[in-house]
Amino acid sequence: MKFENILADINGFGRFQIMVIVISFIARFTLPCHFMLNNFIAAVPSHHCDISSLDEEDIFRGLSPADKLFVSIPVQEDGTPNSCQMFAEPQYHLLLNSSNITELPTVSCQNGWVYDNSTFKSTLTSEWDLVCDRRGKNKATATIFFVGVMFGAMSFGSLSDRYGRRIMLLVSYVTGMLFAIASAFSTSYVMFVVLRFFTGFCITGIIIVSPVLSVEWVDIEHRKLVGVIDSLSWTFGNTAFAAIAYFVNDWRWLIVSVSSPLVLGIITWRWMPESARWLIANGKLEQAQKYLKKCAQMNKREDSTDTLKTETLSTIVVTEKRDRTYSYLDLIRTPKMRRLAFSTGTLWFCVANAFYGISFNITGFGLNIYLTQFTYALVELPAKVSLYYLLDKIGRRRTEVGSLFLAAVCLGINILVPKDMSVVRTVVAVIGKGFSATSFGTVILYSSELYPTVVRQNGMGWNSFMGRMGVAVAPLILLLDEVWRDLPQVVLCLVALLGGMVARTLSETHNKCLPETIEDIEQHW
Repeated sequence: MKFENILADINGFGRFQIMVIVISFIARFTLPCHFMLNNFIAAVPSHHCDISSLDEEDIFRGLSPADKLFVSIPVQEDGTPNSCQMFAEPQYHLLLNSSNITELPTVSCQNGWVYDNSTFKSTLTSEWDLVCDRRGKNKATATIFFVGVMFGAMSFGSLSDRYGRRIMLLVSYVTGMLFAIASAFSTSYVMFVVLRFFTGFCITGIIIVSPVLSVEWVDIEHRKLVGVIDSLSWTFGNTAFAAIAYFVNDWRWLIVSVSSPLVLGIITWRWMPESARWLIANGKLEQAQKYLKKCAQMNKREDSTDTLKTETLSTIVVTEKRDRTYSYLDLIRTPKMRRLAFSTGTLWFCVANAFYGISFNITGFGLNIYLTQFTYALVELPAKVSLYYLLDKIGRRRTEVGSLFLAAVCLGINILVPKDMSVVRTVVAVIGKGFSATSFGTVILYSSELYPTVVRQNGMGWNSFMGRMGVAVAPLILLLDEVWRDLPQVVLCLVALLGGMVARTLSETHNKCLPETIEDIEQHW
């Protein structure tokens, strides 16, 4: 007997399932905000060397502020002061003749930097001078956060398969909020990156647990809808985040603002049910019966409760030992599971790397970063709504393959478009972001359907680990522009192409029952 038969009796998509989806949606709002947080808290305002110490020594002899800058700091090709260099000595003769300054000796900034605070009141960059030769430290804040997410994915995937989905969701809510708020009050760079690592580690539990919990409670016909709604929670969070960041331009308060929805998550957790699939797979039949009866009651199918006897539930999983503890090793013990884990892990790396490589580059096109962030988020809406039709019309696999290949095409086009055509480059990037959002929305649902119930959380934990590795590498790929300006685009394009080729090797899951055991994978998939 399949679990789907039980769901059919008690309504696999009624008020109970809607409650689960809504509760999950509330807390997931904070996730895209934290993932995109570095676009704003680590933004680099216009800056130049601080020359106030020279002014204090009365070296400038009553010069105007503009003239002080002109004789102290070299001018770049676009007419703005150099961000990282200053003249070794003030060059007063430039006030009379500024035609030849190429031979004048320069040094690195000696007394820190002065920042333009017209857009941002405060950022990590201005707080700890993460510019010029410290630029790598700035990018590292995002990488360290996603390394935390990467290891959190592995941990929460295993723990939720062992101890249950529901309790690990609460652990993620509470610890994620505590570390996030603590990071907002950091007094040093090292303290901040350590706390951001643990923030990433802890909030990953929400990413791992809530979508699986939703999928495990709905019937086959509505799995696609749940996947789209889950994906839209990210779109909603990203769109709202642009507005929040616009009004909250201090990095400390911005972190507090985007972490506050976790309070609602903690309050509403009490109504979140445990996964009946997980309970049955682990031999907890009486608890599963309790939640299934609650589901039947909310869905007004009380007449079906006779089919929810523990004897009936015990026939759902009979091919594997229930009291056995599954681990990540079970993903590689058997041939087909091993191939599945390798393929989905590679796919997640490619999807996440391409998606976030595009998303983190909001300043690379010369337009307003709030508008770019908002547009990047808004384009996800039609991209993800289209999934509702595409996943049925052409299936999970073709949707994944097609969206990745089209994202690669957009990345390739931007390699050829001249840098001065910033509007065209932004439009192409936005379209590419839409295709990459489609691929991300698909891969989450697709992967959760590919893995059997007994190791589904381990499988999603492994996938998320590989995905977050792709995200962690994305900021470092953007630093490759120092080698060749188009190298980041080339790398991201190749990564998207690789992901599309890997997706072609996976099985289609459209209109198929979820596999319950590893034996299901080895025999029927």
